[in-house]
Amino acid sequence: MTDHGVRPLLVFAWGNPSRGDDALGPALLELLACRQEKGDFSNVELLTDFQLQVEHALDLQGRQRVLFIDASVSAQAPCALSALQPERDTSYTTHAMSPAAVLAVYEQINAEAPPPAFMLSIRGYEFELGQSLTPQACVNLQDAFPIACEFLQGECNPTFSRSTR
Repeated sequence: MTDHGVRPLLVFAWGNPSRGDDALGPALLELLACRQEKGDFSNVELLTDFQLQVEHALDLQGRQRVLFIDASVSAQAPCALSALQPERDTSYTTHAMSPAAVLAVYEQINAEAPPPAFMLSIRGYEFELGQSLTPQACVNLQDAFPIACEFLQGECNPTFSRSTR
């Protein structure tokens, strides 16, 4: 914990569990929560929501590193991990924001650079309302889990794509 009682690492996953593979982010967060319940990752705070919003910039305060997790239709399977930079983009003024826009809001309201932030994009395929995770997305989720664990333990290269097929 930091001086302010904030855990130094934040994992923020988002997605809609009712929309098929859009649930990949929250599903990975659940796997990490199971590990945390067993005593791992005591320095990590796990947060989830349906989408990123401007208020989430406040969740970055006092962090040493942040890992954003979401499903992606364009990431190489099973997943891709990349560094993020603050950037005002077209999502900046919309209801749902990109991680880069959240970082830009943090920078604006705090007059300082945000903590180092990274994006773990898990390849998804079907996002229709009422669907469950597709079998291929489940495989990608299982492959992304150890990558997220390595990142949280500081053992992972922060910019890579990994294909296991």
